[in-house]
Amino acid sequence: MTSDLPDQVAGEDDQEPSLEELGLVLPPEDAPEPFNDLLTAPEAFDDLLPLLPQRSNARQTWRVTVSDAKYHWYDLFAGFPERPDIRDPIGRQLRRMQFDLEATMEKRLIYFVINRPIVRFDHERSVSWAFFSLKLTVPILIGSEGKRGTVQMDLEIPFAATFKKPIVTMTDCFITLNWGGLVEALSIHEVLQRYDHGLKIPSKVQYVGQTKDPAGRLARARLSAVQRIHYNNNDHHDLLLLVQRMQVEVLCDDGDPSEKPVNQNAVAADMLLKDRVDAIECALIRYFEGPIMQGRTSREVDVRRERLREIEANNHLDGVRIDLRIDDDNPYNELYSIAAPASRAHIFDCTFKDGAAMTVPLPQETPGKARG
Repeated sequence: MTSDLPDQVAGEDDQEPSLEELGLVLPPEDAPEPFNDLLTAPEAFDDLLPLLPQRSNARQTWRVTVSDAKYHWYDLFAGFPERPDIRDPIGRQLRRMQFDLEATMEKRLIYFVINRPIVRFDHERSVSWAFFSLKLTVPILIGSEGKRGTVQMDLEIPFAATFKKPIVTMTDCFITLNWGGLVEALSIHEVLQRYDHGLKIPSKVQYVGQTKDPAGRLARARLSAVQRIHYNNNDHHDLLLLVQRMQVEVLCDDGDPSEKPVNQNAVAADMLLKDRVDAIECALIRYFEGPIMQGRTSREVDVRRERLREIEANNHLDGVRIDLRIDDDNPYNELYSIAAPASRAHIFDCTFKDGAAMTVPLPQETPGKARG
């Protein structure tokens, strides 16, 4: 992953906020920047030689699709809140969200840092019900100017409910539905993802990363690159994380190395998966950020270049085709960036040469169209 232009590194800008301004402390010595995990010293494999993957000498091409995707509202964690009170419905929901995001730090998943115009519940106005159904109309405020709008929630009575219609309460960020037998709490962004509304606003990709991190800094809002994006955008935008699990189909005359019996041990399986996710991450960075890696140091550029050379050589990799379509009509899935147009159907080919990733967008299909 490299640039053809001189280094232009946002992270080295003198006007950038300090770690203290970002609410960060200096990272512990045993938790280096995540990109340093891309490279592993050869001596680390000395005791693992019998378990290392057996690779093919045949050329490979990868086809990458999204098998699972979920959004997390980063702003709820970025201020280092105290541990939520699980006796409160909103506190329980916050804690579930924290657990869910923390669990991704143990897996090799891709995440996108995305911005959307700020949206809040308008708790100074009242909700309204349809006459003969559980269709609930909820008032909202859109953008920093507070433009009025509504969301229609077509509710279904849950199994444990003792009320035919829930008691509704709102804060600016959460709505709670008290059904008697249980209480549901949903954030404004969960509501917007589940129910109909007129906000056909694309999500702007600001940063691409990989969740695997034993220090769990992303979930604890202690990753400096993401915190800088939050610092620069939190007045007028909400910041969310789109976490995706990628499925890789390997086209190779010798078959997929990860399916061979000799590579079924945990070490071999993880090394092959790491190759694939590292390459996908670099390809997505190039596609969404363009030839200049925004907000990344020259050290990271060098590490990614070296890692791509290694992946290309180890896997005899000819190229990767990435298809980011998600099979639903959620407007949140329409992504764009400074380098990529707005679409729900980002499909592109990526080739690698001497550590550089080069992407070519493919013709876009109708937004929201399911895969054939």
